[in-house]
Amino acid sequence: MKKVALVGLLGMAVLTSCVSKKKYVALESDLSNTKSVLMKTQVEKEDLESKMAKIEARVAEYNEKINSLKEINDSQFTAIGDIAVMSNNTKEKMRRTLSKVDPSELAKAETIEDSINLAISYNLKKSISDEDDDVIVDINKTVVMINISDKLLFNSGSYRVSSKANKILGKIAEVINSEPSMEVMVEGHTDSRTINTAMFQDNWDLSVKRATSVVRILQNKYKVNPANLIASGRSSYIPLVENDTKANRAINRRTRIVIIPNLDKFFALLDSDSI
Repeated sequence: MKKVALVGLLGMAVLTSCVSKKKYVALESDLSNTKSVLMKTQVEKEDLESKMAKIEARVAEYNEKINSLKEINDSQFTAIGDIAVMSNNTKEKMRRTLSKVDPSELAKAETIEDSINLAISYNLKKSISDEDDDVIVDINKTVVMINISDKLLFNSGSYRVSSKANKILGKIAEVINSEPSMEVMVEGHTDSRTINTAMFQDNWDLSVKRATSVVRILQNKYKVNPANLIASGRSSYIPLVENDTKANRAINRRTRIVIIPNLDKFFALLDSDSI
């Protein structure tokens, strides 16, 4: 009887041990699953936080753009032919300038490009010189060409710049230095009369020498960046008029300063206060 009881007790102990082990394994499995779910949830949380940060950054960028547009509420742009666009601020400056232009000159402006060129030409000429007959400003799209009669710059057959040129060259240097990104080409032009001296073999030599003389004045006296300057001699081969009279030859003897600004700088020339 005692043996039967002892066997029974041992059987119950073994059974109880098996049940506890199964529970332990089950609990361990549940813990592992819980850890896996928790890790997955953490990864998903970090992914959502990253996406949220990107969205917030885009919202901040859009808000910055919107605020910027509000600050420049007058920056609606209008297309201008093939050359650029113009803001309302620039158009208003152009209107103010054109109101001062000679009506007969204004009547020649058939397009908005013509009006822009006329306004810029007016401001440049007003800033540069009062010598109407000796300084001519022409504009072709965004290229500004300033023709200066030789009688303001040189004596006949000479390449030395006259002291009376200081005012005009100083004013031109102010225009150039006000917008440092401009490139400037200085061209020397002569009339058709031949020249042959110990200094000059022909008009090519004279025209180049005159161009380099002006470039050196702009660089050395008026501190124009030499990297933006080009000296070019054109001899007598691009006359403005026929070389058949003394007066016409005087017209053809000239120095042409070609200013090539980028579009922003081109429109900046509409504002005479910036020169």
